[in-house]
Amino acid sequence: MSALLSSVKLTELKNNYSKIRLILGDQLNANHSWFKNSSEQTDCLYLIAELPQETTYVKHHEQKILAFFASMQAFAKALSEAGFDVLHLTLDESCGYGNLPDLLSALLNHYACKQFEYQQPDEYRLADQLSQFQAALSQQGILSFIYETEHFLVAQTELENYFSADKNQRMETFYRKMRKRYDLLMQGDKPQGDKWNYDADNRKKLNKQDIANLPSALVFSNDVSEIRARLEKHQVQCFGQASDQLLWPINRTQALTLLDHFCRVCLPLFGHFQDAMTCKAKDAIDDKQWSLYHSRLSFVLNAKILHPLQVVKTAIEHYEQNPSINLAQVEGFVRQIIGWREFVRGVYWTHMPHYQNYNHLKAERDLPNWFWTAETKMNCLHHAIKQSLDYAYAHHIQRLMVTGNFCLIAGIQPDQVDAWYLGIYIDAIEWVEMPNTRGMSQFADGGIVGSKPYAASGNYTNKMTDYCSSCQYDVKQKLGDNACPLNSLYWQFMIKHRELLAKNPRIGMVYRNWDKQAPETQQHVLQHAQKLLANLDQL
Repeated sequence: MSALLSSVKLTELKNNYSKIRLILGDQLNANHSWFKNSSEQTDCLYLIAELPQETTYVKHHEQKILAFFASMQAFAKALSEAGFDVLHLTLDESCGYGNLPDLLSALLNHYACKQFEYQQPDEYRLADQLSQFQAALSQQGILSFIYETEHFLVAQTELENYFSADKNQRMETFYRKMRKRYDLLMQGDKPQGDKWNYDADNRKKLNKQDIANLPSALVFSNDVSEIRARLEKHQVQCFGQASDQLLWPINRTQALTLLDHFCRVCLPLFGHFQDAMTCKAKDAIDDKQWSLYHSRLSFVLNAKILHPLQVVKTAIEHYEQNPSINLAQVEGFVRQIIGWREFVRGVYWTHMPHYQNYNHLKAERDLPNWFWTAETKMNCLHHAIKQSLDYAYAHHIQRLMVTGNFCLIAGIQPDQVDAWYLGIYIDAIEWVEMPNTRGMSQFADGGIVGSKPYAASGNYTNKMTDYCSSCQYDVKQKLGDNACPLNSLYWQFMIKHRELLAKNPRIGMVYRNWDKQAPETQQHVLQHAQKLLANLDQL
């Protein structure tokens, strides 16, 4: 405890507190019931801490660590200014403790606390760690209590009413229940427009004029130089591009500003182009077109700086007041948040801890080295990965149908895929990352999340993007050194798993098309795929 006892921060606080309340880095919810009245909490100390264990469980993009640490610092400051007693520890103060329980034990002992409280963690590993700590405290006569985070549309205790481990659920069914429960885009018991889902209207490709009209992304300039210096001092291993000015929102004011920008500027065309991708908009940060019409609110949502209902209701209000926003645009956005986001959380908690070990397709290849550098000749992969390295960001179709599709059809080991996605994206917390990656993207869960593997040849990339026109590989070719690798890898994947997939009604036509090809052509395609698989690092 000596390192903490010498801290100036401790001398500014009282000598004793009856209880400590822990706030994790993704629990920055200013509207939580904990904070209803500061005057009634004179014996309560709130702890917000940069933890070494949270920088090492996976290798993170530097912007991700900076964003969480900067947001935690801002939240601690806001709570303190609101009259709460807050202890915000940086890595300088927490580095002497092996893990979170060690730090908590030291503080509980230092303040002679008789009670410890925390909010339900959203990651299984933290929930398990704190559950074990809670059990240890009971042996010491220290009371402990766990609270809901008061963030999600379905409380932790309600999940069993919507999800069951013995059967697969579908997002669409869950989504409709959420629409009805919260009366969102409804007319009585029916959906507005008499359709629940406008996904079929949201698959437009960006043409030249569309690209020229792309809005500038709203970015911020948050000074994180001190945090970057701490990461270097404590030799935190991270990757990706970062600077002393963080472009992501780190507090509620900035988050609301970004929400307003999305609703005014991006929402009118969000739905049409939510699946679109382009490399024609420049990558330079001063161009600011890299996020297209997407909101980029996932970080502030997942850190709980904004509540999902506030976000969707704000979007709906803009839709109701702005004739240029049609129903298809806003429905697509609402579905992402109250449908997909809430759905994958339910899947995660229903199936953990077993879910993290699923490998239904028995994929065992290593992730190519260029996933860490973007140095690949495949333009689609190069662009999606480079953007991810530059901004800790890629939108959902880039993740699913570019990087995810490649990993799927190349048979990359799911643990490695999980680690890359969990580390590289600023919004990646395991509860949302793992079902999206191991489930939806890699089909490693055998169909718990998705009804089929989302495998695609180069044809999909060519249909939805402009990547192929400037690629070294020819998207029209299956064979030869210049042929798009996705084409033969796709067929190799489909044939390898034919016995498993052929009965799927959404896939049957694929095999009928394959069977029409000459046996010699089939053999050459599969042989070419094997050659590529043996040399993935050279693609």
